[in-house]
Amino acid sequence: MSKQILPVADQAQVRAYARRLTLKYPRDLSIALGLHGLAAVAGLAAPWLLGGLVEGVQAGTGVDVTGVSLGIGGFLAAQAVLVRFAVYASSKLGEKVLAELRQEFVGRVLGLPLSTVERAGSGDLITRTSRDVDSLSRTVRHAVPETMIALVTCVITVGALLIVGPLLALPSLLAVPILWISTRWYLKRARDGYLRESAAYADMTDGLAETVSGARAVEALGLQERRHRRTDTDISRSWAAERYTLGLRTIWFPTVELGYVIPIVATLVIGGMFYIEGWVTIAQVTTATLYVQQLIDPLDRLLMWIDELQVGGASMARLLGVAEVPDDREAGSGVPDGEELEADGVRYAYREGHDVLHGIDLVVKPGERLAMVGPSGAGKSTLGRLLAGIHGPRTGSVTVGGTSLVELPLDDLRGHVALVTQEHHIFRGTLRENLLIARPEADEAQIRAALEAVDAWGWVEALPEGLDTVVGSGGESISAAQAQQAALARLVLADPHTLVLDEATSLIDPRAARHLERSLAAVLEGRTVIAIAHRLYTAHDADRVAVVEDGRISELGSHDELVAAGGSYAALWSSWHGTSK
Repeated sequence: MSKQILPVADQAQVRAYARRLTLKYPRDLSIALGLHGLAAVAGLAAPWLLGGLVEGVQAGTGVDVTGVSLGIGGFLAAQAVLVRFAVYASSKLGEKVLAELRQEFVGRVLGLPLSTVERAGSGDLITRTSRDVDSLSRTVRHAVPETMIALVTCVITVGALLIVGPLLALPSLLAVPILWISTRWYLKRARDGYLRESAAYADMTDGLAETVSGARAVEALGLQERRHRRTDTDISRSWAAERYTLGLRTIWFPTVELGYVIPIVATLVIGGMFYIEGWVTIAQVTTATLYVQQLIDPLDRLLMWIDELQVGGASMARLLGVAEVPDDREAGSGVPDGEELEADGVRYAYREGHDVLHGIDLVVKPGERLAMVGPSGAGKSTLGRLLAGIHGPRTGSVTVGGTSLVELPLDDLRGHVALVTQEHHIFRGTLRENLLIARPEADEAQIRAALEAVDAWGWVEALPEGLDTVVGSGGESISAAQAQQAALARLVLADPHTLVLDEATSLIDPRAARHLERSLAAVLEGRTVIAIAHRLYTAHDADRVAVVEDGRISELGSHDELVAAGGSYAALWSSWHGTSK
């Protein structure tokens, strides 16, 4: 089993949350319970009338069969109408609860620290937002109302059975130990089994997503057999988890069925003995037997839906667990005094005991353009994320205007520092909506100016509906380079003071990227820009260049100073130009 990054809520938390969410709508709950109660009472009339009919026939007294039949039909019709409105009320309550739960879950997911999302991977989150939400939807829409109906019906039917004859209720108790012991045995094991199912499914989803997204690399490196083995292993683990829960059901279900038959037989046999002794009437025996028979259906639904409640409970535990992820930001009330960005003694590790940054000291003045260069894996992107406030340092500090970045609320932070990477996403919707994410109040002129700043207005005008063209999944196809330009246009609209560009133009043709970066430079005049890139012309245009090697800044100075120093940067510059010293 893979390690669990996102936590899972315990049973007490699940029960408390379900209780709070359900009791949040007391009026809807009362109406639903009241209607189900009336429907159950209406359903008790038919057995009672039939009992009287049997006794009348047995005694040879006159019986109004037509009247009894009409009475039974009337009560059944009333029960049908009441059930219709009761189910509607329960479903309405369920939809309200489900809508609120979904809204809260979306809020929790969007509030997850980015560092946690990156460590968790896509499989677990995709499974929670798809399979777990679907399972919980089925539980709230069907299992909860059905369980509510069954509970109310069981209580009222048992009450009616006691009123008809307390002695005739005794045979039904023979089934209680069977149902109680088997159900407790099942529930003790089912929750953990369903949690293992979900976790195994998440592993399988994660593996498939990696294989699909990296299909070209898999083909180029001949990794097909390895990916097949990974997929087969994940499927085997998922199959084993589902086989375990299926095994539980194959033991529990037959035992429960046996528990249904015993009370009916016992009531007939023992009730007959009571009748012979003169302790009860034939009407009481008939009515009690019919009530016990009638009790089986809600009891069966109650126990069968308990299984679905276990699935829903496991899904809810996984959804609620998202809220247990600790915040990676500290509560602070400091207000930055200026826009100077400073890293002081910064160390950072993705795994405990394995630092990738080693005591970084760096001061970036307001309005300065700093380029960070160095070999792959040297720590440039990691340092960029710390300077943008995505991650907090393990030791040391990163501040803007003397205030720690991790103490700033996200909305305030993004007004000071923003990060744009080579990773980008176009949401399904119009291009205009995609751009307005950064600044909802922007008008047409501001949107156009942002697109012109990143050399994107030309292809935007050529789209079928211009800015109102639907893009993203299922919409108009745009290239990776165009998506990256859209991401940069968002950045222009967001208008932060400090920008961290991590290979932000890597998907664009080198000549176009050169022109684009110069256009951006004009737009971003007066702002602080930290550019992480392999293309050294970016460093050539910068005020200063920081060379990052092995998690340390080995050189810091202007392009000309570093070339003259003849160190690592000079070697990189010479190699990039295809010359030798």
